[in-house]
Amino acid sequence: MASLGQMAAQSDMVQGLNAGLRRVPPWVLYLAGAGWAGWLFYLAATGGLGVEPIEALEHRYGELALQLIVVGLAVTPLRRHLGVNLMPFRRAIGVLTFFFVLAHFLVWAILDVQTLSAVWADILERPYVTIGMGGFLLLLPLAVTSNNWSVRKLGGAAWRRVHKLVYPAAVLGAVHYVWLAKGFQIEPLVYLGLILVLLALRSRPKATRLAR
Repeated sequence: MASLGQMAAQSDMVQGLNAGLRRVPPWVLYLAGAGWAGWLFYLAATGGLGVEPIEALEHRYGELALQLIVVGLAVTPLRRHLGVNLMPFRRAIGVLTFFFVLAHFLVWAILDVQTLSAVWADILERPYVTIGMGGFLLLLPLAVTSNNWSVRKLGGAAWRRVHKLVYPAAVLGAVHYVWLAKGFQIEPLVYLGLILVLLALRSRPKATRLAR
């Protein structure tokens, strides 16, 4: 009986959470993301990110992009396994992910490397940069088609196939972080592990149907 009561309480809590989430418009996420990006840039420009502000800003933007990728990949498993509905925010999460990936790239290319020839050389000669660029390029079609017009133009099935590019892009982004980390660091491995677990959770129902 206690377990049934706990289950009912958990169900009520999830329903209350979903009701609260329905009151939050997706534009709040865009505003929060733009504000946070601007605040970090301000800190970098005024010495608030330490003695290497460009490197710190580049790192912060990249890490935020990975965190948003993890959140975006968690949307379906959260709804499927826990009943938490973040679907209304999925597009905003995806757009903000690309925004921070783009910001990460621009800080590296314009403020850090600074010349087109050096950027191109790094892409060709440094494997972790090559991998990161691969993930960035995979996200481009997703960013371009993250609108209702593209859904109508492509059709739902084709649009969903295009947006599955987020899966390899997420893995490449995590591997990029692991590879560029100096020495053995737990944090990049945690991101990679989370992404692999979330991808496994997303694929499990399909595997189960095929087994049957």
